[in-house]
Amino acid sequence: MNLKLKFILLISYCFSIVGYAQAKKQIPPKTYIAYKAINEIEIDGDFNEISWKNISWTDNFIDIKGIKKPTYNTKVKMLWDKNYFYILAKIEEPHVWADIKKHDAIIFHNNDFELFVDPDGDGHNYYEVEINALNTVWDLFISKPYRELNQPILNDWHATGMKSAIKVDGTLNNPNDIDKGWVVEMAIPWDVYKTSYFHKNVPENKFWRINFSRVHWDFQIVDGIYERKKNKKEEVSPEYNWVWSPQGVVNMHQPEKWGYVYFSSKKPGQKDSFSISNDEKIKWRLFELYRKQKAYYQKNQQWITRLEKLMPLKLFVENKEIKAILETHSLGWNIIVNSPFSQKKIMIREDGKLTIK
Repeated sequence: MNLKLKFILLISYCFSIVGYAQAKKQIPPKTYIAYKAINEIEIDGDFNEISWKNISWTDNFIDIKGIKKPTYNTKVKMLWDKNYFYILAKIEEPHVWADIKKHDAIIFHNNDFELFVDPDGDGHNYYEVEINALNTVWDLFISKPYRELNQPILNDWHATGMKSAIKVDGTLNNPNDIDKGWVVEMAIPWDVYKTSYFHKNVPENKFWRINFSRVHWDFQIVDGIYERKKNKKEEVSPEYNWVWSPQGVVNMHQPEKWGYVYFSSKKPGQKDSFSISNDEKIKWRLFELYRKQKAYYQKNQQWITRLEKLMPLKLFVENKEIKAILETHSLGWNIIVNSPFSQKKIMIREDGKLTIK
């Protein structure tokens, strides 16, 4: 077993242990409208195109728990066209440094920028791309969140055709000056998402579940070279995790908490609107029940099998009662609700996968 796979499996185990510790209150996910580009976007880090200039930035990132303002600002813009999903990130950083040059290395051992995408919002089969200031990329496909043991991680998946550029406002890897930061510009072909998402692959007038993360490390300079800061025991100091849509817990691998990006057919400079549907809010409540089940199983090595023990007598979304059914079977359970808003059947199962009919 190679070192990287061992590291990934260790992460998987750690997240399975901490994945059920949650914020006391649901943090509403962020939303963003990605408009359709009116001109070709050149991936060069300069973002001079009219399309970029005519759209808004996201809110500045917050710490992953949604509590503290980060030391340095990070914000993102998004566009799309028939070929690509475009991402632009502006990262404030007085010391821009990186030393990882190998593709698919563990990029977050440097300061990095990360993209997470779950096209159909089912909580499974999602994509992660990490990039550092040297434009080194780690791209991977994850079939289930790390909280599920023994989930396959396709580290050999590649975002084929992805274009990326880095622009440093300062001097890379120079500890003798103060930088302003760096810019990440990416264009990701829609086709790369066909690994799991087999529908019409350009999500015009649809939303996807998306989040962004920035990993930031305290540093020390040894013989004129940056490296992650260590304590007296030579242990690396903990990293900072700054994100667009807060998770409420130190774990990016909870796709149900990611933001909503709506891909509008309108052009930059025009106005469109998007709001989170009540069916999505039902999903949030189902994931609360899922996490309660998982925590109970971890403690007792068995599932809750009676609905009255799992949830309050009544469950409400926007003042509408949501009636749930708990089905148990040899491998686990299903919780099913009929949405009073859309009349659709929404189901979550023991591994956190959602289905809608």
